Order: sequence, then C-alpha cells, then structure tokens
Amino acid sequence: MMVKKEMIAMLLAGGQGSRLGILTAKMAKPAVCFGGKYRIIDFPLSNCINSGVDTVGVLTQYRPLKLNTHIGIGIPWDLDKNVGGVTVLPPYEKMEDTEWYTGTANAIYQNIDYMESYNPDYVLILSGDHIYKMDYETMLDFHKENGADVTIAVMPVPMEEAKRFGIMITDDDRRITDFEEKPEHPRSNLASMGIYIFSWKALKEALIENSSQPNLDFGKHVIPYCHSKGMNLFAYEFNGYWKDVGTLTSYWQANMELIDIVPEFNLYEEYWKIYTRNTALPPQYFGPNSSVERSIIGEGSEIYGQVINSVIGTGVTVGENSVIRDSIIMNDTVIGDGCSLEKVIAAEEVKIGNNDRFGEGEEAVNETDPNIYTDGLVVLGGRCVVPDNVVTGKNVLIGGTTVIGDYPGGRLESGKSLVKAGDEQ
Repeated sequence: MMVKKEMIAMLLAGGQGSRLGILTAKMAKPAVCFGGKYRIIDFPLSNCINSGVDTVGVLTQYRPLKLNTHIGIGIPWDLDKNVGGVTVLPPYEKMEDTEWYTGTANAIYQNIDYMESYNPDYVLILSGDHIYKMDYETMLDFHKENGADVTIAVMPVPMEEAKRFGIMITDDDRRITDFEEKPEHPRSNLASMGIYIFSWKALKEALIENSSQPNLDFGKHVIPYCHSKGMNLFAYEFNGYWKDVGTLTSYWQANMELIDIVPEFNLYEEYWKIYTRNTALPPQYFGPNSSVERSIIGEGSEIYGQVINSVIGTGVTVGENSVIRDSIIMNDTVIGDGCSLEKVIAAEEVKIGNNDRFGEGEEAVNETDPNIYTDGLVVLGGRCVVPDNVVTGKNVLIGGTTVIGDYPGGRLESGKSLVKAGDEQ
C-alpha cells in the first residue's frame, strides 16, 4: 500500500568540502563538528523536525562512515519512524548505467523511486552543510499561496558580493522573472540559498527530461528548464541567520559568533532546539586553578588551564597552565600542560604534548594551499599528534603523527605544512 506524505525532504550531504582542507580529509563536510557538541548536519535535520517534516532522505557519497554513524536511525531528531523517518541514500549499483552521484540534481534523480514511494505533493531540497534555523512550513505556505511550481529560498546580500551567488530577479509579487549564475554585473541582490520546494509533478518532469545532462545540477539545468517551460517560480525571502561554513575562515568565524555576548545565532532557544546524537558522558570538570571566559565547553571535558573566547567540544582535556584563546577544539582532543593555543582549529582526537605554543609571530602565505590555510589560523588534522616543546607560526597545517625531529629547531614557521605520509590533505 502506497504511503502518502504531503512533503518530504531530500538532504544533499555527500559533499567533500575541499575548502575545509584537512578537516574533511576523512569525513564528509556535514559530519564536521560545529559549536562544541554538534555536527553541521544537525542543523538542517533539526530544522526538518521542528518544521513538521518527518520524512528525510539523506544523500551521502564522500567518506560517509562518520556521517552514517552519527545519523543512525534518526533517534535524536525523532526521525526513527515506522513510516517515513530518516533514510540514508548512498549511490547504488543498478542493472545498467551504474554511476556515482554526478551533480546535485543527478543525486535526486537517482532516488526518484524513493520519492515516488511516498507519493508527495511537495519535495523540499536541502543542503547538508549550512548553519541556520528556518521554518520550512512557512516556506511551504508561501509556495501554496502563490500556486508555485518551484519556490527558491533567497537571502539579500550586499550588492558587491552578489556576483558570488546565483541571483534571482523578481517582480513586485516575488515571482522570478530571470536568474543569473554568479553574474559579473548583478541586477539584484537576492541570492539563492540552495533551498528549494518543488511541486512533485514539476520536479519529476524536470528530472526525467534532463536526466541525460552531464553533471545534472539544479542551478544550471533544472531551474532553467522549469523557467523555460513557463512554470511558476517564486522567491521566498529569508532574513534570519544563515552561514555557509565552506571555508576554514568562515567556519572559524561562525563558531566564534556563537560566543558573542548577544549571539546572532542562538543555540539556547527553547522553541527551536538543535538536536544531536548524545553519548553518555560525565559533566564538565573544572580544576582548582582553571578559568573560563566567554566560551562553550562540551560535556565530559576536563579544564585545568585557561579557556578564553573558544569553543571546546566533548571529552576534551586542557592541561594545567595551558591557555586556549580564540580557538576551536573538537571532541576527544587532549592538550598537555603549559601550552599556548591562539586561533587554532584542532580536529577530533588530536594529542598535543606539553609546553607547545601555536600561532606565534607574523603571518606568511601557506605553502600547501594559500587559499585554504589563511587568516592566521593553525589547523591540526584529525588524530594528529604533536610532541612536546614545539612552537608554530600562523597559517600552519599539521597532520598525522609527528615527532620532534620533524620540527627544525623545535619550530614550524608561519606558512609551513607538516603532513606525515598517509594523511590526506
């Protein structure tokens, strides 16, 4: 018997997130930790359940193990349903034409049978790597009121930044009359957020008719097709907090914004909770000589030193006389005694020795990738090991198990990278 759902969500979570550098060397971008206890994918999943969307297909591809483990059967988000709930949808082998997901819309097209099984009236398309709170039910009401075939969530951006986005041109009724993909001279500042509601009939037609397009994409193929066929396209304007944490700098900034005196993005609102997978961890412990200023400290962490303006994940240890400032320290990282960390992003399960100092001196361009490791950050990859008595500069990358002999004179100068063999960048 066919199950009927008014609206289902398709969550694109297979991206590599290469601009996050070593943080995504061994996991998909949506699985990266954010805000201490959370992972990036928690935000769109929480938006779904808070909006009354109880059927979510999560499309995974790149290094999905951590992501799949985190999602499980969807219990934290109340998505462990007998009918609907959360379903992980990796690429799969078919009788013929087997392929990976080759574009955002191609991934959706390959799961057309999954969507068909719920006979939906509407399909919500989401990205798994943005930080925001949105009531998708309000967007659906807008879609219905306008008799739309496609509704695209848009956000006003400064005109000088508009050329970085897909831009929607609308009339006074918010009907989309034209659109431009990263225009040199934009005619509007309404940027697409990559969030779409399609009437199922319109989406199904657009996917089937364009299925032979290489790297089938919503912005390049599906939306232009719908427009060319005279379908009703509308722009739903969103004015809340929305952050694409696609670069190390934006990722660091978004975490730092969480600990503002009055945070623009508030994790503590009762009416719109962000849910995540919780393990049975003890409470935080603060040693007799510890101090914490304007920081987030995850469960199970032990703080014996100073933490200032930082985001600390779960199960982290900060040793005595260590000072952590303006940094992001992810789950299960151990920091020794007498250390100094300034603008450090430490991935999960990092081990830092005693008397290490990170982020000293003047900045220099990073030798591995000057467009990724910037803004004075020091980035330590997952399970990285740093020995005692090491000093690093800024715009530095370290990955793998390192020993003191890897650091000439005990130093890693600004702009240098040290990634041991076998650890991807």
